[in-house]
Amino acid sequence: MGQLMVKLAVPLQHYSDNVVNILAGRRKRKRSLDSSSSSDELKDNETQSPKKKKLLTTTQYIYQALFKEQKNSDIAVMALGKVWNLHKVYLCQSPYFYSMFNGSWKESCQDFVHIKILDERITLEALDAVFGSMYSDEIEIDPKAVISVLATATLFHLDGIIDKCAEVMIESINAETAINYYEAACQYGSVNVKKAAMVWLETNLLCIYPKEERLLRQISVELMTELITSPDLYVMQTEFSLYTLLRTWIYLRLHPLYDPSNPSATTSSTTNDDDRDKVTSGNSNAGDGASLADLIQAYFSNRSEKRSFLATLEGQQFVPAFQALRTQYLTNHHTDLKIVLNDNIIPKDWLHSHVLTHWNSILKVDHLPEEGPQNLDPDVFYKNCMRCGRILLEPGYQKWRWTGFNFGLDLVLVADSRLLSIRRHHRNEHERLLSLQTKRQFMIR
Repeated sequence: MGQLMVKLAVPLQHYSDNVVNILAGRRKRKRSLDSSSSSDELKDNETQSPKKKKLLTTTQYIYQALFKEQKNSDIAVMALGKVWNLHKVYLCQSPYFYSMFNGSWKESCQDFVHIKILDERITLEALDAVFGSMYSDEIEIDPKAVISVLATATLFHLDGIIDKCAEVMIESINAETAINYYEAACQYGSVNVKKAAMVWLETNLLCIYPKEERLLRQISVELMTELITSPDLYVMQTEFSLYTLLRTWIYLRLHPLYDPSNPSATTSSTTNDDDRDKVTSGNSNAGDGASLADLIQAYFSNRSEKRSFLATLEGQQFVPAFQALRTQYLTNHHTDLKIVLNDNIIPKDWLHSHVLTHWNSILKVDHLPEEGPQNLDPDVFYKNCMRCGRILLEPGYQKWRWTGFNFGLDLVLVADSRLLSIRRHHRNEHERLLSLQTKRQFMIR
């Protein structure tokens, strides 16, 4: 072997072709032996190592064989015209079926059950998904169908699915879903969803819904009243903004067929022919190409009745929402007061007491010692304070002026990052009523 190594170190042209071929042949035979040896070892290893094959899990098998293929069924359940061939042992996971099959009910000894579905929210798809979840350890919930699944799970008292529905709803709250989620949460007792939807609506009511007539119309009187009453409602910009929102909301509720793309097709939902003629007349006076604001103004200003709208039979349903409105702040600006009086929606005696109170405060503000609030009860403050907010679209330094606040108290507000500074501002030109009282006291949240 040593001699071979020495000879290979010499250039190959000094050897004959036979020698080269012999050497090459030896190398080939060696590689062939090595490869065959390794191939045998690989086969042995493959033979000895266990094979891994992915099989159906028990849950998948149960779901496929017992629910989808309905094998060995011992109970047929009919609902909404469809029959499911199911198994009592799995249905008994639901307290609804457990009490049915294990009590003194006649269904306990029958192999057919007919369930009458009275809830319109429950659908065939939701029933199928809930029945299937009893045979599996998971359920797929589409946000578009989550209310139907929640309704079905509530019927059968399946707390696990109810909790999953609540998670999906909280994660998918938006302008399209918030109202329906809130109403469903009230109906089915989902406290967390109700709270989350309420917070979302409090934050976005005045930012989004004035531009979304279709969604604004869906808000019920009860929900709107609760929103207007809430001390956590974001009011952008003043109480008069809430008034105009309510005015639009009333019109949309009374005209369910109003279409922003075709205003001339608007018809009233009232059943009285005389009232319908008045509404049609009001709409025609507004013009065929009138905007929604024009239609609303024409509708209220062209009423022949001298009574306020809320005093009429048609308007009484909306009284709770307007009672929650802080009408004392609708008389702070002459333009706002003119519009409110012209609309004649609110009874004038609601406003007269505020005007008298304001005038008395104006007379006293510069002649008597400061009578500002001191140690005011939080509940009283939350129900009576002036609501006025602004939207800061970008972080950083922001500055604005609140003219004429609290009968001549001119304020300058500066927001810088997370800090809000408030100071009094004096100007030579009297754009608004300006109090000369050197000391004024107020409370702010």
